[in-house]
Amino acid sequence: MTTRERTYAKANNQRAAQFTEMWIVGSPEDLAVMLHAAGQTGRLVYVSAPRPMGGDDTRHRRYLRLRTH
Repeated sequence: MTTRERTYAKANNQRAAQFTEMWIVGSPEDLAVMLHAAGQTGRLVYVSAPRPMGGDDTRHRRYLRLRTH
């Protein structure tokens, strides 16, 4: 591995460590409360559109990216 490759790999690992990515599942009201709290703390970076779980399940799922620091 060259010095350039090592530097690039280290930079990518540091960038990846700055964020936590997750799926959250719940009722639209519960998700709204969670997203509001994440937004108020300044940790919310990205949130996807709500997706229904399907079938008889009335819950929704959303993808979040949060800052770890």
